[in-house]
Amino acid sequence: MACMKKIDASLELSREKARELGHALVEHLVEYQAQVATLPVVKVERAAELRRAIWEELPARGSDPLAVLERIRMSVLSSTNHETHPRFFAFVPGPSNLVGAYADFLRTGYNIFAGSWLEGSGPAMVELVTLDWIRKLAGYPETAGGIFLSGGSLANLSALVTARDALLKPDEFSRAVVYGSDQTHSSLLRAMRILGWQKLQFRKLESDAAFRVRPEEVRRAIREDRAAGLAPFCVIANAGTTNTGAIDRMTDLAEVCAAEKVWLHADGAYGAGALFCARGRELLRGIERADSFTLDPHKWLFQPFDCALLMVRNRATLRHAFHVREDEAEYLRDARAGDEEVNLWDYSPELTRPFRALKLWMSLQVFGADSFAAALERTFYLAEYAEKELRARTNWEITSSAQMAVVTFRYVPQGHPDGSLESARRIDALNRAIATRMQEQGFALVLTTELRGQTVLRLCTINPRTTEEDIAKTVEALDQHARKESGCG
Repeated sequence: MACMKKIDASLELSREKARELGHALVEHLVEYQAQVATLPVVKVERAAELRRAIWEELPARGSDPLAVLERIRMSVLSSTNHETHPRFFAFVPGPSNLVGAYADFLRTGYNIFAGSWLEGSGPAMVELVTLDWIRKLAGYPETAGGIFLSGGSLANLSALVTARDALLKPDEFSRAVVYGSDQTHSSLLRAMRILGWQKLQFRKLESDAAFRVRPEEVRRAIREDRAAGLAPFCVIANAGTTNTGAIDRMTDLAEVCAAEKVWLHADGAYGAGALFCARGRELLRGIERADSFTLDPHKWLFQPFDCALLMVRNRATLRHAFHVREDEAEYLRDARAGDEEVNLWDYSPELTRPFRALKLWMSLQVFGADSFAAALERTFYLAEYAEKELRARTNWEITSSAQMAVVTFRYVPQGHPDGSLESARRIDALNRAIATRMQEQGFALVLTTELRGQTVLRLCTINPRTTEEDIAKTVEALDQHARKESGCG
């Protein structure tokens, strides 16, 4: 019994220790955000080094909280990407904000369950009102509704389930066909695989010169497949592709889908955040006619991971897809919602749901929608500024102009025309080498993608804290590495 006194079976800190740790955490985060721009944008540690620093047997006795925090800072957080870094231009960055982080701290401190009205009526109302703000910005009717989810992958999966259950009978599932372009995000293909569909049930259509799906080709493919006894039911429109920021012609696609009686889903995981500014709403014109769309606030709305949502024109279709009242677990029956109440677990594949909406709601309350609009407008400009800087230098080729805060480009040195396959491979290898040198240097993270079979470099400039100097110095670093790798420097 004596040794038991040294063990805290309640898993609680004293008030003094709790305050000490909390203050240290906040101080660390404030200082981190203040100096993140001075850090290498990425640091990838060798597995052997991390094993020596972190791998150990399960500790039987606890340690001082501040010592644990320091160990995390030195051994864990020192070997990671800095998603909020102003020169993180790869993938789709996650330039979150501290208010959103504090909101997460608050909701995890309360350990809020956001699945039922009984357990979280206030959180449910916050989620509903935040979704309603987005509904209005998108131009959706009052019949619309949505749900916050973990990311674009789960949101796109949920959209396909909703579309399937709204339009298909179970005996048609094996004949179902989904349509999209060669720029459709891989999360949709993964969602189809999870749902038991074969790869050939996704009809991949070649995009046009602007990397958009051709509505006339969608119509042709639907009619051909229907004549062949298949069951066309969903078209995927890109509301800002990850590769180039391209936006499909959603109004034309909506006309096709209405005529052919199929579901139109707009994948706006990163791009639909632009609805918060006038320029973005104009570019996304036609999204109001989609049957559903996805949006990830943890991308272009500056929230911490994870925070995504699915919006549907008719909330009843979402509930139809996920509500399982007849099979509901017995222990949940006392939590059934009344007529004016909402159990959000009825609209989601998740039963246990965190209070994801709080961070976006709190950020909008603190900063206001006008500040978000200004931040979005600035990030549009940053990609245009980067394109201008690249065009001012020799041997750089713009492969897709700045749109939706994305610009793609590649280095093609003089004397290396694209005529032969061998020459094309050398240019691809050269651009991959430039990206590798940028990663190794750590000043800015710029990686490659593939367009029309060519390896190209890509900047995604959705961090409003990025400066013109950050862009100019990144382009200078790219140019230096390019000249060195090509033997011209």
